[in-house]
Amino acid sequence: MERGETPLIGQKLVALLIMVVPALIAMFGIKLIRDAFFYSVSSETGFLWGQFVLGVLLFVVPVLFIAGFVLHHDRKRNRVQPRFMKREPEED
Repeated sequence: MERGETPLIGQKLVALLIMVVPALIAMFGIKLIRDAFFYSVSSETGFLWGQFVLGVLLFVVPVLFIAGFVLHHDRKRNRVQPRFMKREPEED
């Protein structure tokens, strides 16, 4: 192995961590959404809007990050449909 090259196992481990950490955050967001619904049904306090909005944000942002990561990865390997390829700037 030449100097400056990272082993393939290291690259795969970093890619796995890039996928796992946002997935864990998204799971916590789902838990907050679920808790907001269950507390509103079982208690007299009303709906927990702050917890619900935080849960939606903690779910949506990591899912969008994972989708962008997968799209970027597939674009590099030409595995996407033509409509998802980056367009070259047209010169006039």
